[in-house]
Amino acid sequence: MTVIDPDTQAAWVPEAGHDADAAHDDADVADIPLSTRLSIADTLTLGNAICGFMAVYFTTTGVLIPHLTGNEDGGMARHSAATAVILILLASVFDLFDGLVARKLRSSAMGAELDNLSDLISFGLAPAYFVVVWGMVADDAHQRVSAVAAIVVLLAVVLRLARFSCVQLRDGIFQGMPSPFGALTVVSIVLLELPFMPTLLAIVGVAWLMVSRVEYPKPRGRLAVAMLGWIVLSMGLLAAWAFDAPGGELLLQTGCALQVVLGAVIPLFATARRVNTFRDNRREARATQLP
Repeated sequence: MTVIDPDTQAAWVPEAGHDADAAHDDADVADIPLSTRLSIADTLTLGNAICGFMAVYFTTTGVLIPHLTGNEDGGMARHSAATAVILILLASVFDLFDGLVARKLRSSAMGAELDNLSDLISFGLAPAYFVVVWGMVADDAHQRVSAVAAIVVLLAVVLRLARFSCVQLRDGIFQGMPSPFGALTVVSIVLLELPFMPTLLAIVGVAWLMVSRVEYPKPRGRLAVAMLGWIVLSMGLLAAWAFDAPGGELLLQTGCALQVVLGAVIPLFATARRVNTFRDNRREARATQLP
């Protein structure tokens, strides 16, 4: 209702009450574009975030707390560590498929932001926390130094995801080691149970690769199938190790070593391909200049 003030002859509108607030809220809901509603790809992305959080949960309840309370059980810690890593692997499966689903179906306007936030949890926080806990429970580790290494890993993922959002690259490549691959490589280095200093240097090296300009191919087509097969195989190796199967520890060590080797070898192939492409272009340029 509008009231006219006799002194000022100006219209006075009463303060908005509950009805006005409700009408305003209804208008806001009606104005929400369809593009911001969750899609199937967004649901997969949220599954990625859940897996990352649960990896932190199992690392805390099954490895860290028993160590701090003096109730360590080697089998329980092994099961929890394996479960945490399997969850990171499962998060990488969600990350692989949400992109495929988004390309085939539709993705909401929030898709890219949700993907970055979920990747930060699963491939930044979870592996960094794994490194921190390793620094607290390992016999020859140094807690504060390992915490610094964990911060380096976390910041590398943050910088990588931020750069990915604002830098345009040619189709089919990543600049720097992808964060899922980097997270799995960091965890593999820890599970190898090498001496402290080599482990620390390798972790920092992976963090550098994530923010470097080294090119990695995007997992599409056959490469995506190969990556999925590798993830499933890694889950099997972790399960064998967790349940103390015959040769399970050796199989896990072999799988972790292969993961680390792949992280180092893939950029070498990419660099060799770039060098060969550059040489071919130079030869073609010289051939066109000849009379």
